[in-house]
Amino acid sequence: MRYLYANLGELQAQTTLLEFTIHERPTDILEKLLLLQPKVIGLSVYIWNITEITELVELIKQISPTIFVVLGGPEVSHLPDKPAVVDYADYIIQGAGEKSFYDLCTQLLANRKPLNKVINGEDLPLDQLELPYTFYNNEDIRNRLIYVEASRGCPFKCEFCLSSLDKTSKPFELGSFLNEVDKLIKRSARNFKFIDRTFNLKVASSVTILEFFLERMTDDLYLHFEVIPDNLPDKLKAVLARFPKDSLQFEIGVQTFDPKIQTLISRKQDNQKTKDNIRWLREHTGAHLHTDLIFGLPSDTLKNFAESFDQLTALNPQEIQMGILKRLRGAPINRHSEKYQMNYSQTPPYTVLSTRDISFMELQQVQRFARYWDMIANSGRFKHTLALVLGSYKNNDSAFQRFMQLSDSLYKEAGSTWKIALPRLYKLLYQSLLSDFRMTDEIVKAALLKDFDLSGQRGTLDLLLNKQKKKRTGMANKRQQQHH
Repeated sequence: MRYLYANLGELQAQTTLLEFTIHERPTDILEKLLLLQPKVIGLSVYIWNITEITELVELIKQISPTIFVVLGGPEVSHLPDKPAVVDYADYIIQGAGEKSFYDLCTQLLANRKPLNKVINGEDLPLDQLELPYTFYNNEDIRNRLIYVEASRGCPFKCEFCLSSLDKTSKPFELGSFLNEVDKLIKRSARNFKFIDRTFNLKVASSVTILEFFLERMTDDLYLHFEVIPDNLPDKLKAVLARFPKDSLQFEIGVQTFDPKIQTLISRKQDNQKTKDNIRWLREHTGAHLHTDLIFGLPSDTLKNFAESFDQLTALNPQEIQMGILKRLRGAPINRHSEKYQMNYSQTPPYTVLSTRDISFMELQQVQRFARYWDMIANSGRFKHTLALVLGSYKNNDSAFQRFMQLSDSLYKEAGSTWKIALPRLYKLLYQSLLSDFRMTDEIVKAALLKDFDLSGQRGTLDLLLNKQKKKRTGMANKRQQQHH
């Protein structure tokens, strides 16, 4: 949105940039918008806000139909595959909007309405764009990650991703970009998230950017990059090793280690280099590794996914995020829908419900697995307990199988994966490990107490677990009495 605002030229003086959350009522958002008496309202539409945007646009047209509603963003940029909100809006800008939104607003304010509802965004050379970083205000800097981009686009063709539609990756002029970032740092910005799809594509530029931050390193500086997992040459390793612990986070999209699936979805990835690089980053840097897997890809099976999970778990990243495949409008992966019987939900975020090779029940099971994995493994709160779970089995079963049994056990007891407070999660883990994993009270309690010690509330957990033990003992005695 700040890019659009930065490139509005003389229209900036009569433009207001507003941001809301999906937790706010559309009627309340509408009230705030109408107080400004706008002639044009531009909205950016994604799978995560399409429901709220649709309700808001309907309200705008019901209460104040003379306001021009302009939509952009990935959810409305791939016609004729469209959500219903497209029919309610006055204009749609497909693709880049910096110049096209300015041109459209200029025409509408001059009472010259374009004849075509759908406008193809003009993709300007990056050096012709006004950069948006001046328009991060002090509140943004204090309370938010600051999003920046040193390049746009992606040269790869992974079919599940809309970036596969890009022709290539284009860099911003590095000197101008770093000058803007330097201004932000001088304004006390410390949390930067690079939205480049391939930060380490051009290693020379990556090294220059990293050296720039090293020269300005402070204890509270934090950088997030999305990196290509199989491209980590020695020159890049050398500079990464110099960063302090916990100052870097890498988002690493592994998605799958299955070479047949990779070929099917046009994903080029050297699996061995990927493993070697993740292992090196884990052992030789203090970076936090957030890795991604996708379940539900065409031809994927539960067994294949389990194998990818086991291989990734063995590399010991701090986080493994398991996403269920979503149907993005315009994504080339949609060409596989008929052959592989890809059955997607009709409501946002359009998650796959079943495929030719994966049942609905299996998808539900992995959804729960992913949620419990977030609470237990990705949270970092249960390192000792997780090690106990993943190391508790014999007979050559896998980490995936071990955690799946825990997930099934927790769901059987809790009946949900949401609204589980931390004390209750300790109780659920205690109960599952004793009953379904046949572990001793002493071993389970020792692991849970080690984890709980990190929160400084050991006494509370002791009391909690003792109550749970008494409850279990009482239930056992009652069953015994009923048996007699």
